[in-house]
Amino acid sequence: MKYFFSLVLVLLFGCDRNKRFLDELPVKNIPRIEASGLADIIAFQEKLNGEFKDPETSPLPDRYRKNFIKLDFFEPDTTYRVVARLERTPNALPFLMPTTTERKSEEVVYGIAYFTLDGKEQKLEIYQGKETITKEGFENYLFLPFTDNTNGEETYAGGRYIDLSIPKGDSIVIDFNKAYNPYCVYNKKYSCPIVPSINHINTSVLAGIKDFNKAVK
Repeated sequence: MKYFFSLVLVLLFGCDRNKRFLDELPVKNIPRIEASGLADIIAFQEKLNGEFKDPETSPLPDRYRKNFIKLDFFEPDTTYRVVARLERTPNALPFLMPTTTERKSEEVVYGIAYFTLDGKEQKLEIYQGKETITKEGFENYLFLPFTDNTNGEETYAGGRYIDLSIPKGDSIVIDFNKAYNPYCVYNKKYSCPIVPSINHINTSVLAGIKDFNKAVK
């Protein structure tokens, strides 16, 4: 699951931001899910589980990884897959985003996503890392960190991340089923960007990965 799940892992200096993804989920009794959407979500989960099992890519300390089976996700639900209007912000200035360590991540607001979720109008800032875009294969990478009303209960208190790519048009698909935890949730040796307060969704996003205490089975 990588900032989620495979990015360039930067142990001690950065949280993996190009992610990440589970064992096959049961197809029965999954609400409001389309076949193609379900397959895409399952593929994401399987990839992330594979990364967590692999000692070369797993953020888990050995004491957790050796007994790792799979991560715990909410049931797939395309209600949490939204098409947002993307308002680009080409004149935005770079800023330093705080992390869980003394390191600061240089980011720029690439654009603002406007969408409706649970009948409420929402907007989130989408970021582009100044260092990340210099890495081969990540020229189009965008970073979406967010918090919601599940934090501290079903999900990690500090919020979750979603990996995105620059779209061609003025809209962007945000699939909250692909939300993953910062790597520092699993290992304090990672330095992970702290979700800006402006990126709070005032509803419960019952999609994506759950908290660490419930994640390793």
